[in-house]
Amino acid sequence: MIQRIVAIGFIFASMTIAWIILGQTVRFRTHEQDAKLKNAVGQLWGAAQIQRAPTVYWTAWNFVQHIEDGQSIKRTVEEVRIIPLQSSRLDVDLQLEHRRKGLLWYATYTVAFTGTFTVANETDQTLETRLDFPLPDPQAVYDDFSVVIDGENVSAPAIVSGHLVQPIPLPPGARRTVRISYRSQGLDQWRYRFGDEVNQVSDFALTMHTDFQAIDFPQHSMSPTRKEPLDDGWKLEWRYDHLLTGVDVGMSMPRRLNPGPWTSQVSFAAPISLFLFFFLLFLFCTVRGIGIHPMNYLFVGAAFFSFHLLLAYLVDHISIHLAIAICSAVSIFLVISYMRLVVGLRLALVEVGLAQLIYLVLFSYTFFFEGYTGLAIALLCIVTLFAAMQFTGRLDWGAAFRPETSSAHGRI
Repeated sequence: MIQRIVAIGFIFASMTIAWIILGQTVRFRTHEQDAKLKNAVGQLWGAAQIQRAPTVYWTAWNFVQHIEDGQSIKRTVEEVRIIPLQSSRLDVDLQLEHRRKGLLWYATYTVAFTGTFTVANETDQTLETRLDFPLPDPQAVYDDFSVVIDGENVSAPAIVSGHLVQPIPLPPGARRTVRISYRSQGLDQWRYRFGDEVNQVSDFALTMHTDFQAIDFPQHSMSPTRKEPLDDGWKLEWRYDHLLTGVDVGMSMPRRLNPGPWTSQVSFAAPISLFLFFFLLFLFCTVRGIGIHPMNYLFVGAAFFSFHLLLAYLVDHISIHLAIAICSAVSIFLVISYMRLVVGLRLALVEVGLAQLIYLVLFSYTFFFEGYTGLAIALLCIVTLFAAMQFTGRLDWGAAFRPETSSAHGRI
């Protein structure tokens, strides 16, 4: 009995090493693909977009007098003065489209942006101001880009180094309304940033529409002040009269389950399922007096491993749920067809087949429920312990561990 347990333990350790190698291989393939494919997706579809708030400024020339070598010298100094925005009205429409490359899904989106900004001259002089509106990504594509000032369309807006630079003359007491709109594409998340530091914002309102229900907000961003569910998404609003903040407004796109990381996680956890299966199989055969050689355990473990090996390469080509169904059928067929020769058809179909369905297939499905996998494993271990205690409650362990003299089914 002791020799058998040691041999089974060695087989289990060998299978564990094989799963670790498989999990690391899938992880390496995933990261290698991500490094290449994310850049490719970004070039085709655009990167994560951060739309910065526009800046309105004018240049003042001041005369500075100082003493140099005993002489009074006047110098002209240029000073850039910022004019705060009187109000900001933004409308953002996000439409999600997941795209798959290799083992990974990428959350791409189309954004329709419209921003209406009001600026005023509260001085008694005419100011030759400029509006600096940075575009989110210099490499992105902007469709239907338009600039409208007080209802008049700007026919040829000047774009300099990825910034819209638009002159706006402001007579004393004048107010101007600038409307900027475009359509573009991005990846993973969209943000509106007020500035690089803590900024003061007046009369701000942003309305966002999404065509997806699973909304989430990036780190260092503000939650909306109002939410309204729609048939196919959400209407979100951020409204502030006077705001002092150093964080952004934004939206993280919902992600689909990535087959690569999911498969590597299942592979790393596979030794737990095999241990529980071996444990129950060993106790069941001990109680029934069935002699199973360690080589039988080796073939059963290899059939378990075939599930993850086939899954690791099948998810490249078909959906993950279909891949699991095929891999489960292959692995269960291998085990049952083999164990019927060892313990008989009824035992192979009922005890062995049911145990494999629980510890291999259902165990793998728990990884679809992110955040509950640990709880599912804990409950499965407790249920297995309960079943083991019930099976062996009347077992004479002393007799079970006496030296074996028979050689049924190749006992050692």
